[in-house]
Amino acid sequence: MTAQNSATAPERIAVATRPTRPSASGTLQAVLGVVAFSLTFPATAWGLEGFGPWSLVAVRSVLAALIAGACLLATGARVPERHSWPGLAVVAAGVVVGFPLLTTLALETSTTAHAAVVVGLLPLTTALFSALRTGHRPSRTFWTAALAGAAAVVAFTVQQSGGALTTADMYLFAALLICAAGYTEGGRLARVMPGWHVVGWALVLCLPLGVPAAALALSYEPVHVTAHSVTGLLWVAAGSQFLGLVVWYRGMAAIGIPKASQLQLAQPLLTLVWSVLLLGEHLTAAAPLTAAAVLVCIAVTQRARG
Repeated sequence: MTAQNSATAPERIAVATRPTRPSASGTLQAVLGVVAFSLTFPATAWGLEGFGPWSLVAVRSVLAALIAGACLLATGARVPERHSWPGLAVVAAGVVVGFPLLTTLALETSTTAHAAVVVGLLPLTTALFSALRTGHRPSRTFWTAALAGAAAVVAFTVQQSGGALTTADMYLFAALLICAAGYTEGGRLARVMPGWHVVGWALVLCLPLGVPAAALALSYEPVHVTAHSVTGLLWVAAGSQFLGLVVWYRGMAAIGIPKASQLQLAQPLLTLVWSVLLLGEHLTAAAPLTAAAVLVCIAVTQRARG
């Protein structure tokens, strides 16, 4: 028996989570994930035109799980080993349930532009969780740039909220923490199984809860079917919840969680563009300026040695 075959499952994961040399294809996949995610808030706003917040989250989870389950069956994907399920449960709680629910509740009273800039903190929180979970320690330059981007986002949030944080901001900050945990575990698992399997099995794991939740929510919240609401629902289910996460986790596995997370600093700027084009929102000068500031941080963090 070789040394590789005799290694335990946790040892294989530990080896797999060691930083690898970034690749162009990995960076491209992470970028595609960011583009998909940048449409999530505008699509959610469209979905809320016809669905209640609980209905929208539950139905999107069920639809995404059905798509993922069909893909897993069609490709003959193997059921993950027992040691992978705790990590998949974290992915499910953070990415499939927690982040969509909390951000949807926030968007009932917050504009997509404001929410998008606040979510600019996600790269820093993901890097923090990654450092704690995997033991990888990025350089001082990396952290300086990441903290600068986070400071810009915090200053924007306080200024836009009149000096005090709102209930929507609390939802958004809670969403950041739980999503960062899901991203970290997903990126870690994507080194030992295909990235889309991580997403697919996390979605399927939520299906037994999602179906009764959707039925209950739809029975209490009125539904007004419109072109916008259906389009928004379909995008957050197929694009944000499944396809976007597939390329995102593959990208994180290829270039490393901390570096991939900093690419997401570009997401607020992209969402600002969509909020104007798709929703007709009017931006304050602070929104694009803050988004531009964090874009500068991307260039620094991507050049910093991890």
